[in-house]
This record gives sequence, structure tokens and C-alpha cells, in this order.
Amino acid sequence: MQIIAHMGDLFDWALSMAQGKSDWVQSKPQAWRKEVERFHASLLALDRYLASDAALGVTAEHLFQGPISDALTHIGQIAILRRQDDSPVRSEVYARADIASGRVGAEQPKNPFEFDTPPVGKTAG
Repeated sequence: MQIIAHMGDLFDWALSMAQGKSDWVQSKPQAWRKEVERFHASLLALDRYLASDAALGVTAEHLFQGPISDALTHIGQIAILRRQDDSPVRSEVYARADIASGRVGAEQPKNPFEFDTPPVGKTAG
């Protein structure tokens, strides 16, 4: 829950930076469902701002080297935790994913390029 709350904070911060401010607010984690909703809302707000004609208050590189790369690190942590819980995220070819501006919630189209990976130490086939 702390990871997902922190990721919501990171995307709020990214939006603040994109708008030319640098407001960092560390929130207190709430209930899981509320944090997931907040995460999606903060990601949607950033997505909408980046898709708009509004000027960026920082460079895109600055956004990526700061809050976005930090969030990607935590996404990796969640993937590791899921694998340890025998609930791994399916592998997929993200470069071919059906990505659309504004579609950031839990409901996503199934990626036709998902594939199963063999357990660690085993080979496919």
C-alpha cells in the first residue's frame, strides 16, 4: 500500500513539475482501493496535461529522470512482489501494446502480444 501511495505522490509531483511548480506532498497511505483510485486519478491528470497544448514547466527529460523513472522503479518492485507471491505479471511486448491517451485506469484492453515465460531455471519448449 505504501508503494502505490508513493507512486500516486510521484505522479502528482510530475504534474506539478509539468505545470512549472515543484510541489512535493507525501501523503499518508489510505485503504488499498482508495490508493488505487488515487493512483489512476493522478496518472490521468498527468496524462491529460501532457496531451494538452499547455507548455511544460520543465523538460521532458527532467520529468523522466525524476518522478517517472522513480515510479518505474516501484512498478518493478511490485512485479517482484507479485512473482514472490506466485502471481506474476504476464510478460508482453510493450512496444506493441494498445496505448491510448486518457486510458489509464484498471480496465485495459488485453494485449495480443502477451506470452508466458518459463519459471526461473527452466526453458520454454
